[in-house]
Amino acid sequence: MVSTSPPTDADALAFEAYDLDAMAAKKKAPQPEPESFGRRLARIRKEAGYSQRSLAAEIRVSYRVIAYYEAQTAHPPTHLLPAIADALSLSVDQLLGRAPVSKRKAPQNERLIRQLRQVEKLPARARQSVIEHIEGLVAKYGSR
Repeated sequence: MVSTSPPTDADALAFEAYDLDAMAAKKKAPQPEPESFGRRLARIRKEAGYSQRSLAAEIRVSYRVIAYYEAQTAHPPTHLLPAIADALSLSVDQLLGRAPVSKRKAPQNERLIRQLRQVEKLPARARQSVIEHIEGLVAKYGSR
């Protein structure tokens, strides 16, 4: 049988206590720990197909620098952020976790990709010569 009497002060207090308990439980729900810079750098580096040594060579630092920033510190190396982001084909915001990074398939031939990045840095005439050589090899051997 349902009571038709108006709510009492005790009913109101019980409802408020229940409501506060429910709100507190929602607030106390464990939040996932944000990914540290080092973990993010290691994950993105691996997804891009780089070893610590190859990324270090690309940005012209010791591999120990990369290892240090991946494992020992939560503070990103501000002087290296642009170079690391460029090597990984990301923005600095993506590298810092401020913008999402889309999943990428790692290159199949890491050495070839590194060499092509070096070719991009050559003077225009040298780049053109390399491109013509590659085109000649592809034409000769094609996709067998």
